[in-house]
Amino acid sequence: MRIQRLALTVVFALSLVFGASQVYAAEKLDFILNWIAGGDHAPYYYAQQQGWYQDAGIELDIQQGKGSSMSAQRTGIGKNQVGLADLGTALVAKGKGADLVAVMNVYANSPYGMYWRKDSGIAGPKDLVGRKIGNPSWDAARLMWPALAKRVGIDPKSVKWVNIQPNAKLSALLSGDIDATTSFYNIHHIFQAKLGDNMGFFPWKTYGVNPYGNSIIVNGKYLKKNAAIIKKFVRVNQKAFYVCAVDPDPCVKALVKANTGLTFANESQNWKLVTELMTDKFSTTVALGYFDPGRMEEDYELIEKYFNLKKPYNIFKVFTNDMLDRRIKMPN
Repeated sequence: MRIQRLALTVVFALSLVFGASQVYAAEKLDFILNWIAGGDHAPYYYAQQQGWYQDAGIELDIQQGKGSSMSAQRTGIGKNQVGLADLGTALVAKGKGADLVAVMNVYANSPYGMYWRKDSGIAGPKDLVGRKIGNPSWDAARLMWPALAKRVGIDPKSVKWVNIQPNAKLSALLSGDIDATTSFYNIHHIFQAKLGDNMGFFPWKTYGVNPYGNSIIVNGKYLKKNAAIIKKFVRVNQKAFYVCAVDPDPCVKALVKANTGLTFANESQNWKLVTELMTDKFSTTVALGYFDPGRMEEDYELIEKYFNLKKPYNIFKVFTNDMLDRRIKMPN
């Protein structure tokens, strides 16, 4: 695998040097994350540490986010040229008028999960009726809740939402202040460590709610004028995610070095779960970051069915695979 990594790095380095020779001044990109930096963001920090964005003629500013709703909104109005957002949330934002296009998929599998304590008497989704679910108001899974509720046959309004900060989810669950919470699968290990055998859990995809997860989005107007720079940005990210999947330690170390308060052990576990979310038949055979048109159509049908889109749109104009390097695939 190290030989494969070296070969890819050499090929990519040559392509970036050639491309960068055409650029006389670095293009500044403000990239807003879906949330505060964690293991799933390691490739961006590693690529930045290695100077790959700079080699591609990009001056990248990585900004901490406060939920996918915020990153989708900011990218949609052009406050940020590029962002990272849960795709379902981004598609809902598009239906509200956000001008955005998805250019690279990161989570090929939905990261949504529901967590509770088994001793609360909850055994499955229908037992959530009348219960308190703790979640920030801007959380991606909370936004998508109506889709899950209707899929399992309960009224979306039959639960009580409690506004809590993301870092308070687990403590509120342990104390009994809430009955359940949602979380992305990449921090599953944290819930498991604290709850042990008393942890109740189901992934939303079990019930047919499996939209693409975190994806890189671009402001539509910016993309039309700057497709060449976005292509370079996407391909640097493809390279980084591939390299980090093959040899994660340097990537996680770069993340931890750039962000105070993170630990190598925790973010390494986070990243390991991220690689599970990234892996599907398309990422391993077509291209890392590829959007399957059929699945995108299904995702749009899900959004259209359960959300009141003020501005319905053609889903095939809201994503593109043209920025991707088809040579880069997720390692098996």
